[in-house]
Amino acid sequence: MTTRRPALGVLMVILSAVLFAVNGTVSKLVLRAGVEAAQLTLIRAAGAFVGLLALSLLLRPGARRLRITVRQLPLLIGYGLAGFFLVPMLYFVAISRMPVGIALLFEYTAPLLVALWAWFGEHQRVRPRLWGGLALSLVGLACVAEVWGDLKLDGLGVLAGLGAAVLLAGYYVLGARGVRQHDSLSLTTWAFGASAVAGLLTRALTDGTGGWEPLRESSGGVPVLLLCGYVVVLGSIVPFLLVAGALRHLPATSVGILGMVEPVIAATVAWITLGAGEALNVAQLGGGLLVLAGVAIAETARIAEPPAAPAVPAPAPDVVAAPH
Repeated sequence: MTTRRPALGVLMVILSAVLFAVNGTVSKLVLRAGVEAAQLTLIRAAGAFVGLLALSLLLRPGARRLRITVRQLPLLIGYGLAGFFLVPMLYFVAISRMPVGIALLFEYTAPLLVALWAWFGEHQRVRPRLWGGLALSLVGLACVAEVWGDLKLDGLGVLAGLGAAVLLAGYYVLGARGVRQHDSLSLTTWAFGASAVAGLLTRALTDGTGGWEPLRESSGGVPVLLLCGYVVVLGSIVPFLLVAGALRHLPATSVGILGMVEPVIAATVAWITLGAGEALNVAQLGGGLLVLAGVAIAETARIAEPPAAPAVPAPAPDVVAAPH
């Protein structure tokens, strides 16, 4: 039995949040070079799938880890399409049209949607503070968008961010079911595989719109190929594994709440690296804090139901990182 080390778990979550946060800025540099959102999604998915597939085969129990049945395919395909293809593609669209920190704040309303789904869709018990968390987040988003004046945020960017939040909520719900049948590594491997296939089909149906010439360029003084390598390895594979490892030492709720430092770090990194266009004003900073506070409240609003058959313990719930 693994000895729980909470301090190590906290360190792993914070490190994964830093890597995911930097990934936002790196991805924006790739997009600025002329790589399209769909292309970057395909690069990320295919690269991560190959890397995780190799890792799955190397680690015990090897190929047996990846066994699936026909009945499991719909969940794996839906999970991969929602969380690993559509969420990152919409996120890439959002950060190409808005500051990285703001795009992440819209996407990070997903846990609120999950809590609402638990209450309305699955009839789970929730604490009244869920509504306080929802109200705080809505007020925070209003501050981020500065609704009292001329809206300065790009409309398509906002829609992409909110769409990413809805799909990310679906990703969390499907992931909670998927981990009952697969460990985190195999589930993530197959999800990236489904995303890679979707990316290839999308490219084929769009007649390969968007050439690969930008991969030979530089962006921000760094070769685009090197930036794509970060997106695949340090922006996808490593942080996912860190979150999976952290769940051995911390409760899933704690991992989710700690992971909310990502928008703060992402906004800071983007501002330092990409310039004043990524800076948030006082109202937006305050709104961002309200959004994160509301999400933290919602994360702890659900009431765990006692197991129906304690003699047969169910597998512990798992949480997977937001697939940026």
